[in-house]
Amino acid sequence: MNFAVESGVKSMGSGVEMRKNQTLICAPLMADSVDQVVVLMHTAKLKGADIVEIRLDHLKSFNGRADIEKLIRECPLPTLFTYRPIWEGGQYDGDENSRFNALRLAMELGADHIDIELKAAHEFNNFIRGNKPEKCKVIVSSHNYDNTPSAEDLGNLVARIQAAGADIVKFATTALDITDVVRVFQIMVHSQIPIIAMVMGERGLISRILCPKFGGYLTFGTLEPGKVSAPGQPTIDELVNIFNLRLIDTDTRVFGIIGKPVSHSKSPKLYNAAFKAAGFNGVYVHLLVDDVPKFFETYSSTDFSGFSITIPHKEVALALCDEVDPTAKAIGAVNCVIRRPTDGHLFGCNTDYIGAISAIEDGLLGSHHGPTGAGSPLAGKLFVVIGAGGAGKALAYGAKRKGAKVVIANRTYDRARELAEIVGGQALSLAELGDFHPESGMILANTTSIGMQPKVEETPVPKEALRHYKLVFDAVYTPKITRLLREAEEMGAKIVTGVEMFIGQAYEQYERFTGLPAPKQLFKDIVN
Repeated sequence: MNFAVESGVKSMGSGVEMRKNQTLICAPLMADSVDQVVVLMHTAKLKGADIVEIRLDHLKSFNGRADIEKLIRECPLPTLFTYRPIWEGGQYDGDENSRFNALRLAMELGADHIDIELKAAHEFNNFIRGNKPEKCKVIVSSHNYDNTPSAEDLGNLVARIQAAGADIVKFATTALDITDVVRVFQIMVHSQIPIIAMVMGERGLISRILCPKFGGYLTFGTLEPGKVSAPGQPTIDELVNIFNLRLIDTDTRVFGIIGKPVSHSKSPKLYNAAFKAAGFNGVYVHLLVDDVPKFFETYSSTDFSGFSITIPHKEVALALCDEVDPTAKAIGAVNCVIRRPTDGHLFGCNTDYIGAISAIEDGLLGSHHGPTGAGSPLAGKLFVVIGAGGAGKALAYGAKRKGAKVVIANRTYDRARELAEIVGGQALSLAELGDFHPESGMILANTTSIGMQPKVEETPVPKEALRHYKLVFDAVYTPKITRLLREAEEMGAKIVTGVEMFIGQAYEQYERFTGLPAPKQLFKDIVN
């Protein structure tokens, strides 16, 4: 049975909207009292959940039949009752007979689903003596908080769960590496009965977002950030409004940002809104990747179509591409990798310098957008780059191409000298920068993390030195206005924020990902 694809309009908790799959969004409800759970049920419906999981093991007091009757009567959505024992990661530490009795009552009183652990399923089946209402679907579940077993072991686990009388198979494993998730997708795709398969932890996040693509029965979404029933659960709001879960189907192309760390990235918000607005069948996800070669080798399907690359993987990713744009090769780093649909080959390019240089040119030109026929406003200007890493290389190279005279300043002078030799410029140590002003009207570009949250009081250049600059750019975009930019403005310089660079490089990537023109105003509205 394929639970992945169904086009049409469905009535959702949050109103009527387009829906391309039958994967349910389940809100786990955990509270001290039944009255609190009832309040949460209505919140879940408002937020767009399709079903609620009532976690009986979290209740501080529980009065069997009366409480279950109330929970079922008051619930505006279909129900799933779970009474998870401590030995399977839950809160219940009483005797099994009481637990089984509560689940049996839930079945008899009209629950839509109940969840019983594989380890207890045989005993529970004996307890109910086969008396199962037709309406109630039994989920038999298994949770592994240590790792994700081999594909063979997962296949055997699913067979055991089915043999235990499951109407719906459920298993959750733990991701030690993002490549673990592939084995779970393979099991989901081939399952003959409804299946819930999650990989816990940040490295397993894509299992929760992409499950409609691979035929998952449901995915869990929390009511608010942090209040999770298992590690790595996103919120309902994120699933519906950032990742557009309702629009994912078997043909959806997957894009994402590869980095470590990566959860802070605003890219999914940007690209998914643009995909939805354009009617483009794609989803853009966070990809916490430890080992880039292993990632590309494992996710080799052309369904995984394109990637933004961020710290610390830009240089490694370049080496793995089958073909690299000459500019990216000269910079020595890629921030965008496209998988060609015809042969699966990886093509790498660098849009960092385009985003930053365009933003700086626009800043210099004021209200004019883009260079005029007279060439770049950077031509002949002294352009000081702070930092000699991937972003520093990209900006130095971009400025040089526009005709600027490039100076590299870095904490370690040797790194500055190496990059200056490559691009044909001058090198300084960061300490020397405060006294460096051979001419006025210079351009300054910080490409380091100095001044980034949480160290917002740091700045790479003394305030007094900023009077010699016409324009100051900072690649840091958290916060949007860094101390460097604030002080530069106070000294009379034009400023360009890292947000402009972020948007600029995203335009180019979006067009490479989709073949469509970038929705520039939409990007600006989302980020600003």
